[in-house]
Amino acid sequence: MEMLKKVFSAVAAGAILAATGAAAEIELKFATDSGDRNSPSGMALAEWAKAVEEGSDGEIGVKVFYQNELGGQLEVFDLFVAGDVDAMISWPSTSYDKRIGILNTPYMVTSWEEALEAYKPGGWANGVLNTVFNDIGLKYFGAWPEGFSGVATRGSYATDLAGAQGVKVRTPPLFPFPQILESMGYQTAAIDWGEVYTSIQTGVVDGDAGNVIYWDYEYFRDVLDYYVRTKHTFVTGNLLVNLETYEGLSDEHKKLIEEAAIATMEARFTAAKEDDDRYVQLAVESGMEYFELTDEQLAPIAAKVREEVWPQMEPDVGKDIMDLIRAEVN
Repeated sequence: MEMLKKVFSAVAAGAILAATGAAAEIELKFATDSGDRNSPSGMALAEWAKAVEEGSDGEIGVKVFYQNELGGQLEVFDLFVAGDVDAMISWPSTSYDKRIGILNTPYMVTSWEEALEAYKPGGWANGVLNTVFNDIGLKYFGAWPEGFSGVATRGSYATDLAGAQGVKVRTPPLFPFPQILESMGYQTAAIDWGEVYTSIQTGVVDGDAGNVIYWDYEYFRDVLDYYVRTKHTFVTGNLLVNLETYEGLSDEHKKLIEEAAIATMEARFTAAKEDDDRYVQLAVESGMEYFELTDEQLAPIAAKVREEVWPQMEPDVGKDIMDLIRAEVN
């Protein structure tokens, strides 16, 4: 009798496990190309996946993959476009479509409130980005922001066009970053990330341009004296889903994934602003001087950069998109 009870218990347990395993009618893969499981992007991805699983009452199961678990940045994006990954928080390359470069458009937004209005569903930037991403088989939900970029330097700093003359800064080796900083009056050197610290330390450049303050504080604070928030770009990742996967879902599941993505975006806007404020305070406490440019100080810089750099972007991004940006910003 005792043996029969054990057998019955084992069979029952197996049946429960089988039922649990079969409960998810749909299996999805969520991934990020930037960030491990303990990073802000990794934790946000996990929360998005959890919201989808719980909101579907177990009908959807989600496997989460973090940076490098499915390959390098370009490899995982290849999988995404091919449909082998279903949703991402991604910082995509322009190799699939040069119009993705709209994300690097200088002075497209200049405040957190303005950015949220532009990037949320129904916002003008959201609409443009959906058009671009749709053409490579993806649906865009919204931004996953890091914040506004600035210029971090040692020895001297600039808060206007004239002051930037003679200051040499590192920029990412990607269009249009050197062109943006040159329009702002700086001399530039396009340098890979791994060489930035040494380049500042040895005087090859006077500082780093193009990052939110987090990166300059975390990696270069002992060789930097100043951080000027120039806001020349709004640095953001993207909440995306494979369009074929999305269209194959029920209306209820589509709504669930979209609402969970929007909640992730809105939470990140709040968290990113708070994180940014915290790193400003940390940078100041470490000895860096911080400058937040006023609207009056930004106006002539933004006007010059828009006038000079936006036309250079037009061959890649397209005249229609640049005209829309001009109409919305002006």
